Amino acid sequence: MSSEPESSAAPVHKRRVRYSGKNPRRFDQKYKELNAEQYPDEVAKVLAAGKTPAGQHVPIMVNEVLECLQTQAGDHVVDCTLGYGGHSRVLWQACQPAGHLLSLDVDPIELARTEMRLRMTGMNADSFTTKRCNFAGLHKALAEQGWHEGVDVIFADLGLSSMQIDNPARGFTFKADGPLDMRMNPERGVSATQWLADISVIKLTSLLQENADEPQAALLADALINRVTLSPLSTTRALAEAVKQALPVRTSTDDVDATVRRVFQAIRIAVNEEFSALDSLLRAIPAALHTGGRVAILTFHSGEDRRVKKTFQEGLRSGVFSAVSDEVIRASMEEQRANPRSSSAKLRWAVKT
Repeated sequence: MSSEPESSAAPVHKRRVRYSGKNPRRFDQKYKELNAEQYPDEVAKVLAAGKTPAGQHVPIMVNEVLECLQTQAGDHVVDCTLGYGGHSRVLWQACQPAGHLLSLDVDPIELARTEMRLRMTGMNADSFTTKRCNFAGLHKALAEQGWHEGVDVIFADLGLSSMQIDNPARGFTFKADGPLDMRMNPERGVSATQWLADISVIKLTSLLQENADEPQAALLADALINRVTLSPLSTTRALAEAVKQALPVRTSTDDVDATVRRVFQAIRIAVNEEFSALDSLLRAIPAALHTGGRVAILTFHSGEDRRVKKTFQEGLRSGVFSAVSDEVIRASMEEQRANPRSSSAKLRWAVKT
């Protein structure tokens, strides 16, 4: 008797695990926020509550940026930090018709997503180009674009994008556990775990002071390096707990959280060599601008702002710039209430002589 051949079992359809309640805690459960086109009402609710939807980034001081840059139709414009594309979108609109926007970003993950989304809004290749590179490579990017004579507008938002902060897999946040990576470009350099394993107490102390103005830098550096000698700090939660355990017992909860944030900030800046990249950008700006060209830079902590302020003021004294912002520009109280991440932002501008 011949037997019937066994048929392969049909794949079982698995439904997405839905979160219970109205407020999902895990990033990967916030599927409605991560699909803005499919769930616009849900995204609107999150924004109305003064929060940033998962996987998105709300651009900061958009009107103030436009006022500082005074972008005109036909301008050649560079956005050094594409991110989620909020500033790029309005800068592109401002230079149309006949203008062209070049947007740079070192993050290969977010760059591809943002470009695809912006292309769908009508930002075609004739007027909008993206380039995957660090803004320290501004001169090379302009040369490859054929803009050898410089550009009319340069903008840079130095803040970490919300998409990067919120996603535990990137290793920037201690609110949820994830691999301690922190690289803007995961394909280059070393992770924060490896970086901590290789640094000395003296060097870490110096970096905590320079990158985050950490008042207890020496105490924390000693404790973290001693902890690393026992076993690697491989997750964001492990690093956060190591910082908390190093602090005096009576430290308030607010001070503990603030210290953890500063340590994460300092390590992220070092892992990505952010200050070196910023210094390179600031050196490149004068030669990259046409006469009368304008630059505006958004910073988010004192180390960045000091560099920008000093460079602009020195440029004014030496005649490189004909005008610079007298005072730092801050987000309005209304914007800070609607988007708390704007509260630490500082905007400065300069005009090429």
